[in-house]
Amino acid sequence: MSSTRRDRLVGAGTQVATEVSINYGSALAGLLIPIVGSIVVVAARQVVTAVAVLPFYRPRRAELTWRRLWPALALGVVLAAMNLSFYEAVGRLGLGIAATIEFLGPFALALAGSRRLLDAGCAVAAAAGVLLLTATEGTVDPLGVALALTAAAAWAAYILLTRQVAMRLPGLEGLSVASVVSTVLTVPLALAVIDYSRVDARVLLLLLALGVLSSAVPYSLDTFILRRITPRLYAVITSFGPVVATVFGVIVLGERFTLIQLIGIVVVCLAAGITIATQRDHPRSELEKTAESVP
Repeated sequence: MSSTRRDRLVGAGTQVATEVSINYGSALAGLLIPIVGSIVVVAARQVVTAVAVLPFYRPRRAELTWRRLWPALALGVVLAAMNLSFYEAVGRLGLGIAATIEFLGPFALALAGSRRLLDAGCAVAAAAGVLLLTATEGTVDPLGVALALTAAAAWAAYILLTRQVAMRLPGLEGLSVASVVSTVLTVPLALAVIDYSRVDARVLLLLLALGVLSSAVPYSLDTFILRRITPRLYAVITSFGPVVATVFGVIVLGERFTLIQLIGIVVVCLAAGITIATQRDHPRSELEKTAESVP
């Protein structure tokens, strides 16, 4: 086996492992939300992220300017909004449904500007999948659907801003700034609403595990993965995240789905996977190439 193929297999396998890690972390969040609330869950995740990345960030005063850092600051706000709306949706809809609807964000981004008939067909299929998922016997919480769609929009904004951050800021600088902003926004809210009588050693351990599985592990492995596989393969593997989330929803949270709902989840994932897998590669600009070479 050639080293290139071996690297690709290792990278793809690691990406699958991160999808498992992220969605298992989200399943733990589903256990914690009824106990401490989604705001506390998000705050704990952001604190773990900040602790994981800040040791690698040593800013100079001259670099702390609005013009230079605005994408990272905006990314922090979007990160807080995305996680808060997603975990609120998980509490109302369950993990499998919330994760599937949230994935419409990056899927819509993949469709943006496309004129292909195949993409139009996939968009219609994804819309049908969401209808199958949510229009079942009137049991789905409308506010939960709205929150999941908010998380989807925030995820799309997160992708666009992450691209800006990667182009402007080296290494983990952008993520460090964003994690600080998100932590500052969520921790005071968490401290204001938390019921300390419900926090014990088990809850603290679950909060720590959530932060490690959903943030520390994926963020630390993303660079390793993207050095070995193409962004397209990365996106295709990510498109099956809702299926992984559904599995953990059943195993960890005891969620139950009708056959129609399961078909809806599969349809959304397949539509996204087909769209992403058949996208044409666009030549990279010199700016993108330069950004990728920055350590």
